[in-house]
Amino acid sequence: MIDFQRSQVFADWLNSLKDTIGKARIIARLRAAEHGSFGDCESVGAAVYEMRVHYGPGYRMYFTRRDEVIYLLLIGGDKSTQKRDIKRAIQMAHKIGSEE
Repeated sequence: MIDFQRSQVFADWLNSLKDTIGKARIIARLRAAEHGSFGDCESVGAAVYEMRVHYGPGYRMYFTRRDEVIYLLLIGGDKSTQKRDIKRAIQMAHKIGSEE
C-alpha cells in the first residue's frame, strides 16, 4: 500500500471545499491511488505530478514522491487555478527537497 501524506496547504484546501460530492470523489481517488491505481496522472515538471478528478470544475491534486512508497500531496485546485497551482507545487517540492 502506498502512503499519501498531506501538506497543510493540501489539507486546508480539501477541508475548505464546499462541494461535498467533489470532496468525496477526491477522497475516493486518493484511496484508489493508495492501492496503486493512479489513473489520470501526468508529470508537470520538477518531480511534481498532477492527478486529475474529472468532476465539477476539474479538480487537480499535485504530489511529489519521497522514498519508495511515500507520496506527499502538495496542493489542490481546479482547472481555473491550474497554472498557479503547478507553479506553487513545484516551489513547494523544491523547498522540501532542499530541507532533506
